[in-house]
Amino acid sequence: MVKPLKKAVLPVAGLGTRFLPATKALAKEMLPVVDRPLIQYAVDEARAAGIEQFCFVTGRGKTAIVEHFDLAYELERTLAERGKNKELAELHAQALPPGAIVTTRQQVPMGLGHAIWCARSFIGDDPFAILLPDDLMQCEVSCTKQLADAYLETGGNVVAIEEVPMERVNKYGVIDIAEDKGRLVSVKGLVEKPPVEEAPSNLTIIGRYVLMPEVIGHLAKMEKGAGGEVQLTDGMAKLIGNQPFHGVRYEGKRFDCGDKMGFLEAQIAFALKRPELADGMRAVMEKYR
Repeated sequence: MVKPLKKAVLPVAGLGTRFLPATKALAKEMLPVVDRPLIQYAVDEARAAGIEQFCFVTGRGKTAIVEHFDLAYELERTLAERGKNKELAELHAQALPPGAIVTTRQQVPMGLGHAIWCARSFIGDDPFAILLPDDLMQCEVSCTKQLADAYLETGGNVVAIEEVPMERVNKYGVIDIAEDKGRLVSVKGLVEKPPVEEAPSNLTIIGRYVLMPEVIGHLAKMEKGAGGEVQLTDGMAKLIGNQPFHGVRYEGKRFDCGDKMGFLEAQIAFALKRPELADGMRAVMEKYR
């Protein structure tokens, strides 16, 4: 019987060095796209997939991430007194119920695999989603919901995938295809940041996963991979052959908000999706043609 998917791990310990000096005192996950921080987009996406429990794998100086989802009594009282009911409703909508968030520390930056291993007590024996907030998704159906549906269909591990130009595959985890079924791709191997000439395909993994808890046992060995870090891709690769493993060609668009150009493009794309901002955004864009 397939266990329900109710847990998500969000690794948020990164330093955000590509956005210095903005991230000197501000967590990069709190950088706003239009009027919402990246971390809220990720949590909202997961909630749309039925996720109820969240684990933030944090580092030093990241307390604002948790506080963002907490109650703000003084702010709420001020909004109520001023009759700002719309803003108050938005705050209430983003708040998570008591006990929905736990945090754990990744004291040393040893890679994404190590960050996920740090959440091992939260994961326990349950399937879990992973969302990397740097990857901002714009989808009609939540990207995590698309993965959750594929998990229920296949009963195993699923990762979101997209095609990239062959010359860029050395920047990603790349899948080795067993069978291409269109939306679903069965996987026979994974390689983290392979040399271009050795890449098995141009189908790459993006920052959305649904994994079985057995991956923690492989990550616990602390085997160093690409870049001298504990790579999640290496741990996932060891599940192949023992459990179903599929890539999902998700429907939607990804914005790499760990990159300045991707972050700027996301501002435009998300503003154009807002009816109250779209016309004004187009007018601004016309000025810079």
